Parts: sequence; C-alpha cells; structure tokens
Amino acid sequence: MAAIHKPLAVMLLVVAGLAVAPTTAQAATAVCAQYCDTRDPAQARQETFPTGTLLINNRRIVLHVSDVDGMAWGSIDAGTQDESVWLDRTFDGGATWDGLLGKAWIPAGWTGTRTLMYNLADPSHHRRGMIRACGDAHGVACTGWVHAGVCNPTCDNTSGGTDADPVRTVTLSGRTIALHLDAGGMAWGALTGNRAGDEVWLDRSFDAGASWPGGSSLGRTTSGRTNRFNVTDPISLLYGGSVRACGRAVESQSGACTAWARPSSNRLRAAADALMYSYDPYPAWYPSSWWNSAVALSTVIQYTRKTGDQTYAWAVRRTFDVNRVAFPAGARSSDPIDGHFISRSIDDTAWWGLTWIDAYDLTHDQSYLTEAVTIADYVSGFWDTSTCGGGVWWDRERTYKNAVTIGLYLRLTAALHNRIAGDTAWLAKAVTGWNWLRNSGLINGSNLVNDGLTTDCRNNGQTVWSYNQGLAIGAAMELYRATGNATYQDTARRLGTAAIGSTALVRNGILTESCDPGQSCDDNQKQFKGVFMRYLAEAGQFQTFAVTQANSLWSTRDPMNRIGSRWASPPSPPDWRTQAGALQALLVAS
Repeated sequence: MAAIHKPLAVMLLVVAGLAVAPTTAQAATAVCAQYCDTRDPAQARQETFPTGTLLINNRRIVLHVSDVDGMAWGSIDAGTQDESVWLDRTFDGGATWDGLLGKAWIPAGWTGTRTLMYNLADPSHHRRGMIRACGDAHGVACTGWVHAGVCNPTCDNTSGGTDADPVRTVTLSGRTIALHLDAGGMAWGALTGNRAGDEVWLDRSFDAGASWPGGSSLGRTTSGRTNRFNVTDPISLLYGGSVRACGRAVESQSGACTAWARPSSNRLRAAADALMYSYDPYPAWYPSSWWNSAVALSTVIQYTRKTGDQTYAWAVRRTFDVNRVAFPAGARSSDPIDGHFISRSIDDTAWWGLTWIDAYDLTHDQSYLTEAVTIADYVSGFWDTSTCGGGVWWDRERTYKNAVTIGLYLRLTAALHNRIAGDTAWLAKAVTGWNWLRNSGLINGSNLVNDGLTTDCRNNGQTVWSYNQGLAIGAAMELYRATGNATYQDTARRLGTAAIGSTALVRNGILTESCDPGQSCDDNQKQFKGVFMRYLAEAGQFQTFAVTQANSLWSTRDPMNRIGSRWASPPSPPDWRTQAGALQALLVAS
C-alpha cells in the first residue's frame, strides 16, 4: 500500500509548480462502518465544512464531512483539466497515513470534481481516524486533519472536573500518578509529589488497551495536571474507550502508567457502553450469535427507553435494515436465514419477533410491528395439535417440543394482541397456548420449568434453565395485561417465588445457572439469566431480589466494566453475551 508520510504538525503543504505526491497508489484496505468506503457523496445525509476553503493557485480545495454518516469527501473547483483532489486518512494521529484515497482528476471541459466518500473511523476494528483533503493544482496542498478531538458533548482538552469514580493510582520514584474520571465520562491525569520537569499525560485506547495509536500523550504537561479528555467517541461509533494516566520522572527519564479503566459512576451507562463496544455497525449485529444478538439489541432498546439516552438508538434501525434480508448458512447462523429474521430454529426466529416489538414500543414505527407479525405468522405455523395435543415445535424438522419455544410463542402472540387495535386472533392463540403449557407437564410439581417433553409427551426432567422460567413468567404477565385476569399474574408470581427459592436457580441469594460454578456455560447459556431478570421484574414483588443481583454482579466487574456469567465472586470471564445479561439485571434493579 502506497502512503505519504509526514509529521502531524505539517497541516499544510504547498510546493508551487511541483506535484510532490505520487500520481498512483495501491488501494488502501477498505473500511466499513455504517457504510463502506467509496460511497457516492450524493447519498450523504449531511454536509459540513469543518476546515473551510483552501486555495491553491486560486483553485478551491474543500473537505466535506457528514458526521451523521461518519464519512468525508473532497472537492476541487475553479480548476482546469487534470488537476486533482484526494483524501488522506490516518489511524495513528498523523504519524502515517493512507494517501491518495479516491483521487479524482478534473475531466476535459470541467472546472471541478470530487472524490467518493471515505470513513473517518473504523469502529469494526476499534480504530479512530482523522482525514484531510488534498489537491494538486500546479502545487500540492492539504487541509488540516479533521476529528483530532472528541466532543461528547464537552470537547477534549478542557479544564475542570470533579471525581465521580475511584481514583486509580501508581507510584513512580516517590511520585503518585493518578487517573481521575468524572460523571460526564471524561478523564484527566495528575501527578503529586512532582518535581520541576516531571510530566504527566493520558493515553486513550479504543481497543480495550491493546493499542492506542493517535491517543498517546494527550494533554502532556509539566504542570502536574492534564486537562480533561473524553473516554468514548460516539460520533465515530467508538464505544467502550479506555484511558490511563502516565507520568515521567525527570531525573531518571523512567515512566509508569495506571491500569486502563473506563468510567463507572453511572452503572447503566457504563454497562451499556461496554456492551456496545462489541456491536459491529457494518454487519449490524453482535458477532457471532444470531438469537443472542436479538436479545442483546433488545437490552439496548430497554436501556434507551429507561434512561432516555439516545446514544445507541441508531443501532436499532441499522440492525433492522441490514439483517432483514436472506443470508446463507454461516453468515449469521450455522443455518441459512430466509429473510425477515426467519430460520429453521423456531425459537431463534421468535426472539427477533420480540426484539422488533421492543423496537416498536421505543419508536412507534409501524414497520417494526409489521415485521413482528411476519415473524409470528411463521412461528405460529409450527403450532401442532397432532403431537402432545399442541405446543410449538422447536425446529423446522419438528423434532422437539420444549419450554423456550412455547414461552416465546406465548409472549409474542399476547404482545401482538396488546399492540394491535381490535385484535382477537392473536389473543386466541395466546390463551390456547397458555392452557396447553399449563397442562403439558413442562411446569413441574415445584413450579419450575424443565427444558422439554419426551417423545411420549412427558416432562423430560432436564435442566431448569432460568430463561425458561423467565419466559413462562413473561408470557403470563403479557396475558394478564391482555385480559385483566389476575390468575395470570398470580401464576407469574408463583413461578417467580418458586425460582428464587430454589437451589436449582439460586445459590447464596444469587441467581446461578447450573453451568456457572464450573464456568462451563456455552454461548447460549451465558445470556439466560438476563432474560429471567427482565420478566421476573414484570411480575412485581421481587425488587429486593433484583437489587441484590445488581449489586453483586456489579462488584464482579473488571476495570473495563465487563461482567461475566457468574454474578458472585470469584468473577468469570466476560463477553458481550454475559454483558447483555448483566445490563438487563442492572436495568430492572434501577
């Protein structure tokens, strides 16, 4: 890949009469965020001019930016044939850059041209970029770099700040280096016991501290205290940023840094930020689990509704638009996706139906409700009275009737009734389905829900998973809202009481999946407890239990606010599935 290399300080280069940049370059690796590089500027949803107009021999070079799209393009005007414009993009603060991106020459008979659009950042790979426009018009010049700072909403490099998080410290030759974090998600570094010439600064990373190109030496100073800098960059769709404070002792030239950390004073925002770190905006999902992505997105929707924070709301529409189409096996699931989020796994499909109901509740956009109906029509096609007198098959091959699929079916059909004026058909399905569940044997004599039925239609005695219990509670509560019949609410509360009083699901007062103690939970099981907590909360009477769970799991978080499957010490390794479950528990407790 050909690249132009100049120091960051060189913001403007003009060499009269000589084009110093090469006229050809290998294509840089394409970056995809919401869109991929080389998008047509005619499709931009916004146009701003952050650097103004740059003149080269009376030609106008302009950098155009659409923050909404996260993309930029360049233009040249008042020029002549074969004069050109291009973009440079850097991911290391300007130390190096990919040059000649989208280079375009003015055609014969024209006086100007423009490049295609390129992304300013690479959120899929947690890289923060800067971009500039350059032109060659008998001399080469470049605008300044754009997006050197972050505003969220306070901009980088501001003074002030009040501690809201525990201060992280490290010692160095008798000095103390401290990392401070405020309630607005900004950080600063301080050095105490310092001597003349000692330095302190911040490093900022968008890949959990693995690297920090373009984010080193922020606010570097000998004054003993840096200004404040943002930890995340929502404009660039870079969430889950982390910072550390570093210092240098003048007499030894040695240095030290605190551990990397993220703001944690606002539990909900901190947990949501850590979850969104794993959302990939171009494929618009959480790689690489299909139904788990639906539940994680649903949790983000619930966060948005509860807090009013619209930071992540864009991901709802993005996920819907990108993933409504068909995918071959291996692209989103081991199974093909037929379109409209439908697959051979009936339960996976139904999870997406519930997610789009949540999206409808958030936005009141009819397209989400319509999609939920499409999904429910498909799921309903697997209600079958010829085996076990009813129930919904777990898969298209009709091999198993289990608790998760009937629980999802009941919640989905009752929820549609509660949102479609004048409906009777969905309610009838829900009531019929509930009566079948109640008599099916899936709910055992201890009011706990086993996994499924045997081939001769008896309770198979398999594991009591928390999400099966939760879905039964959630189905009963949705039917209670649909009918006003208190019997449903009473049943939901009875199931909830049985769950929290059972050693099958609760140990030492903490919700515990059977796979938690041995850290053997698979990718599906990691997310079960969050489902249970969501629906348990709807039944009421369980807030004390919810608060206990939230406080316990929060105590197990790491410095990046990541939470594992086990909600009591010692903590277990986290991933985005466990993070989604933990955020759900925090939401219902707040």
